[in-house]
Amino acid sequence: MLRSLNIQNFALISKLHLNFEEGFTVFTGETGSGKSILLGALNLILGERADYSVIRDENQKTIVEAVFKIKEYKLEQFFSENDLDFSEEVIIRREITHQGKSRAFINDSPVQLAILKEFSEKLIHIHSQHHTLELKSEAFQLDILDYLAETIELRKNFKLDFQEYKNLNKLISDKKSQLSKALLEEDYVNFQLVELEKLNIDKLAYADLETELEQMDHLDSIKDSFSTVFKAISEENQIIDKLSMVKSSLEKNKNLHPELNSFSERIKSISLELKDISAESEDLLESLQASPARKFELENLLSAYNSALIKHNCKNQEALLAIYKDFRLNESYASDLKNEIESLEKKLTSSSKIISEKGEKLHHLRTKSSVEITKGLTEILVDLKMEKSVVLFDISKLEVPTETGFSKITLNFSPNSGIAPKPIDKVASGGELSRFMLAVQLLMSHKKMLPTLIFDEIDTGVSGEVAQKIGELLRKMGSTLQVMAITHLPQVAAKGSSHFKVTKSDAKGKTETDVISLNLDERAVEIARLMSGETINESAILNAKELMN
Repeated sequence: MLRSLNIQNFALISKLHLNFEEGFTVFTGETGSGKSILLGALNLILGERADYSVIRDENQKTIVEAVFKIKEYKLEQFFSENDLDFSEEVIIRREITHQGKSRAFINDSPVQLAILKEFSEKLIHIHSQHHTLELKSEAFQLDILDYLAETIELRKNFKLDFQEYKNLNKLISDKKSQLSKALLEEDYVNFQLVELEKLNIDKLAYADLETELEQMDHLDSIKDSFSTVFKAISEENQIIDKLSMVKSSLEKNKNLHPELNSFSERIKSISLELKDISAESEDLLESLQASPARKFELENLLSAYNSALIKHNCKNQEALLAIYKDFRLNESYASDLKNEIESLEKKLTSSSKIISEKGEKLHHLRTKSSVEITKGLTEILVDLKMEKSVVLFDISKLEVPTETGFSKITLNFSPNSGIAPKPIDKVASGGELSRFMLAVQLLMSHKKMLPTLIFDEIDTGVSGEVAQKIGELLRKMGSTLQVMAITHLPQVAAKGSSHFKVTKSDAKGKTETDVISLNLDERAVEIARLMSGETINESAILNAKELMN
């Protein structure tokens, strides 16, 4: 429950501290006195984004701080998961500055806004007139049914499975489009592969083949060169013979001068090298033979290779090999896609079965629970002077599921006997919507642990005995949870176990909103004002006390 609320520098409030009790608390005040400002401050505690226009004095921070008693609400796991220190009383604080800075704290530990929102929604719920209007929305009607049927978690799980099913469907569709494109290109790819495979582009070294062909084109010149080498070295009276003569001369006199011996060894080495060159030249000369067939083969192969370079805009064999490997990948791409699609379709079948089973269960539970829910709502509406009301959840099964399941929900309602139930947005007045929403909140408070429930003018559009019944119902709700209501009706205000009055005044040229806790006598005066206006006499006060019982 909410123990206290501290507000500083917020809109028309300079400084305010309120303490709250269990039970049913009411807030009253003149129109425009600032009751909505309290809700705006509480919305900051609920993790709503900051509106920096509420900063009263730009030289100071705006602070909203709330203290909650949470001992009985089993929130230890939340504190553990978010690395926060648990205590039976928790302090939530928001700070905002005119520079655009906003900070949130739980027990003085800074937290992200999303974490604050997740936590505070477990502690407090504000029901505004906007929520009452949402009753006309089929999505909101489904929310009501799922909360009251306690199928909201099953619906969340279904939504995750349904999203996976949709993602698989989209992925398969994308893969099939890719496959269709790949199959259209398949003939072209196969043709290019056959052409390149004939070149053995991944096995032959075309630079070497070009060298080989060039040698064939200049075979006579090459042979002449090797022949010249051989003759110059080995024929009679050529280099070898002359070197032998030089060597013999050096051998005779090598002991006469140290350099003569050195020259002798060097001449010997040269002679050996020249003999090797001569032998190799002779061997190469014998091996060089014209082969017209080989030349023809090389010319055709290199012609096809050069044509491929031009065709694929490649500068060398390495680039052409990369093109070839890409074609090979494309060749297997279609096959891989077919296998991948087959695997995905198996997953899709399994996913379809899961959402079918969960969706069937969800639809069954909704249909089954709706009977008890409508019975409970009808009983509460009887207490709210709507004895002839008929409530009916029209639940039909969809052929194609949505993210909420296979159920299409329409909340039908008839406020009077003899009139067939119709969609509630077509037949319910504003006062009837308010009472219906109050009945929903009462049922929901039994299903969902709500430490604090705040109603913003839930009694709009009603008066007299109906207002009296609403007040009694709110007081009854206050016996099991903390309930607060902003009201203009004396019948509702009279049922509060505690009462705050919101006032507005001008001081030193500034408008100030204040909230005052009223004692019994002060409450009687305030309720008399609600009943008779600003002219309050003894009779009005006696009527107010009688209303307060």
